[in-house]
Amino acid sequence: MTNLLLKNGRVVDPSNGLDTDADILIEQGTIAEVGPQLSAEGADTLDVTGCIVSPGFVDMHVHLREPGFEYKETIESGVRAAAAGGFTGIACMPNTDPINDHRAVTELILERATAAGPVHVYPIGAVSVGQRGEALAEIGELVEAGCVAISDDGYPVATAQLMRKALEYSQLFDIPVIDHCEEVSMTHGSVMHEGRVSAELGLRGWPAAAEEITVSRNLIVAAAVGGKLHLAHLSTAGSMQLVREAKRRGSSATCEVMTHHFSLTDEAVRGFDTNTKMNPPLRSEEDRQALLEAIADGTVDVIATDHAPHHADEKLLEFDHAPFGIVGLETAIPLACTHLVHTGVIDTPRLIELMAINPARILGVDHGGLRAGAPADVTVIDLQMEREVAASEFCSRSRNTPFDGVALRGWPVATVVAGQVVWDRR
Repeated sequence: MTNLLLKNGRVVDPSNGLDTDADILIEQGTIAEVGPQLSAEGADTLDVTGCIVSPGFVDMHVHLREPGFEYKETIESGVRAAAAGGFTGIACMPNTDPINDHRAVTELILERATAAGPVHVYPIGAVSVGQRGEALAEIGELVEAGCVAISDDGYPVATAQLMRKALEYSQLFDIPVIDHCEEVSMTHGSVMHEGRVSAELGLRGWPAAAEEITVSRNLIVAAAVGGKLHLAHLSTAGSMQLVREAKRRGSSATCEVMTHHFSLTDEAVRGFDTNTKMNPPLRSEEDRQALLEAIADGTVDVIATDHAPHHADEKLLEFDHAPFGIVGLETAIPLACTHLVHTGVIDTPRLIELMAINPARILGVDHGGLRAGAPADVTVIDLQMEREVAASEFCSRSRNTPFDGVALRGWPVATVVAGQVVWDRR
């Protein structure tokens, strides 16, 4: 394995108190030294002048589709998209076919991820057998096989009692329970946010309360029984306030916001572009502003993508019938830089907390940060790089994004995993 020297970057790692101009020497896949004006005979040199050098970014909410839906995405194409997007690690949700509710599926995912490289893949197992919301899956078996969390994502954990059991049992393994918050009795047939725009377009709306009811339920159950509760892809002002108040009372629950929810609103649906159809839906401008406030004040712990590839033919259906979801791995960092960092909502260290440090911490995976002895997983970002999103150039098998052709500022330019440069855009 060739050694690597990252030269002349701004090294930012809040977990290790770093924000300084420095070099990083990587030897045998491990960070050997961080400091000024380093040299290393025989090492490959990557000049990152003017760039941010960060601990590797981790997307803790990805749908890789394999096994079962390889025409949308494979593990190989998904990890290539992750590397191109600046991610050194991704956690994949269990709604495959078969569902990842037993060890054989987990082992298959890890086997194919190892063969595909170059990004770490962390499987998430199902909470319930078949994601049917009835009986708990064999959680211990899933963790033993390599799962880092459990979730029925795509569906909410069906009942408060099932959530209670999941939180209680998950404490034996110190893993998070990740929930898709939706009161399904209020959303049947809904295709976008319930509000003025849905009324004007004649599309069935999904009320914000449907998310907030389940957020409240989960926070109450977690307060009663403990465990690691993580609330996925929250999208409403009410959800932010519920989490904020719970944290003030001492809750250890964590939550995430998606890049599309702070970048777009339901106004984007006016053209009936099915790439604006997602679950939960794009919300109002009031909700978007509340997400920005919560990202800034620490209520939000993680920014993720909910990367959800779909074949072009599926997204060509009428809005009512097209599937929910968009791809996000290759646009996440520039969206966050454009809408959060360059607008002054947050600074660069906070971005790194949200997209690198906190996801790894919540999932309990060792990314170590930028310190001697840590695994050499590194993301390099040029905050000033401006370019348009080009969906035709995506590494993902799918192109379902509402951001095609949009100019963004702040792009990943290199991704280093285990000391190897797996993506270089410089």
